[in-house]
Amino acid sequence: MRLRLLITAVAAVALAGCGSGNSGNGSPTSAASNDAAVQYMDKVCGAASEFAKLEKTAPKLDSGDPAKLKADMAAYIGQLAEAFTKSADELRKVGTSPIAGGEEAVNKMADTFTTLGTTFAEAKGKIDQADANDPTGGLQAAGEAIAKLSQLADPLKDLQAVPELEKAALTAPKCQEMRDLGVAPTT
Repeated sequence: MRLRLLITAVAAVALAGCGSGNSGNGSPTSAASNDAAVQYMDKVCGAASEFAKLEKTAPKLDSGDPAKLKADMAAYIGQLAEAFTKSADELRKVGTSPIAGGEEAVNKMADTFTTLGTTFAEAKGKIDQADANDPTGGLQAAGEAIAKLSQLADPLKDLQAVPELEKAALTAPKCQEMRDLGVAPTT
C-alpha cells in the first residue's frame, strides 16, 4: 500500500543528512574540535531520530471494517505527529554547537520537524472527524499529509552547510546506530 512506501520515504528523507557526508578532505581541525563536533552530532542524531523508534510499516489496514480502518489510520498518523514534534523539541534542546553555523542548521531542522508534526497532527484531526463509512474522507486527509511531505526538503539538508558537522555525523554513535538500523544512508 502507498502508506508503507510513505513511512519508508519519511524515514529516509528525514534522516538522509545524518548519514550523508563528503568523504573528501576538509580543512584540518584540532582533535578537540573534532571530538566536540562528534559529540554534538551524536546529540543531533539522537534527537532527530525519535520517529525512527516507530514501527516502520503501517498497521495492517482492514478495508472490510471502515471504523477499524479509520481508528488504525488515525492512531498511526497520530504517532507520526507525536514523533516529529518530539524530535523538534529534542533538537531545540541540543544546545550550543561547537562549530560555527551548527546551531542555526539545527534550529532550521527543528522548524522542519515542527512543520512535519503539525502536518500529521492536522491530518489526524481530519481523520478523527471523518465519517468512517465515507471511503475517501479520512484516507484523503492522510493522503494530503503524505502529499505535503513530498513538498518538504530534506530536514537535515542544513547540515550540508556545515561540513565539519556533516563529517562528524559519520562517526557519531547515534548516527551510526541509525545507519545500522537502515534508516540513514551509509555513504
